[in-house]
Amino acid sequence: MSENYIAEQTFDREDFTIRPLPKAEYENCKFINCNFSNADLSGIKFLDCEFSSCNLSMASLTKTALNDIYFSDCKMLGLRFENCNDFGLAFSFNHCKLDHSSFYKLKLKKTAFQNTQLHEVDFSESDLSNSSFENCDLSGATFDRTILEKVDFRSAINFSIDPDKNRIKKAKFSQAGLGGLLHKYDIVISQ
Repeated sequence: MSENYIAEQTFDREDFTIRPLPKAEYENCKFINCNFSNADLSGIKFLDCEFSSCNLSMASLTKTALNDIYFSDCKMLGLRFENCNDFGLAFSFNHCKLDHSSFYKLKLKKTAFQNTQLHEVDFSESDLSNSSFENCDLSGATFDRTILEKVDFRSAINFSIDPDKNRIKKAKFSQAGLGGLLHKYDIVISQ
């Protein structure tokens, strides 16, 4: 087996800021309580991997493959997901903090964001069709020429989406969230 292929291993409490993660293809691996902050993950392939309670803030994702990746309880500030290898790009987030990250122009159909903080995140020109933002805080998130068709925003809070600048056909909103669609009109909505 090639040393450039690592499968079904668990990495626990590793600090990849001190000793970088070797460039390789990682399949069915688990990363638990690992520190990747400011790490260079360029060109690394992650397939069917889990990241739990990791810090990936400001990591470099140039040509990084993220195929069917599950992130839970991770701190992921300032990540530029648009720099990833977009072939097979698929991930989901649960209880993560993604503030100041960018998904610019990405195809992210059926992406699940659950219980996640997405402050000041850029979704400009991305395709989020059939995705969900369950119990997510989208304060300051940018939606500009974004495809939001059939996206579930029913339990999301603090979003501001201009229906004239985004495709929102069949998107789902709660009555309480309708203010996020009317924000540009600077009107007062009372219960």
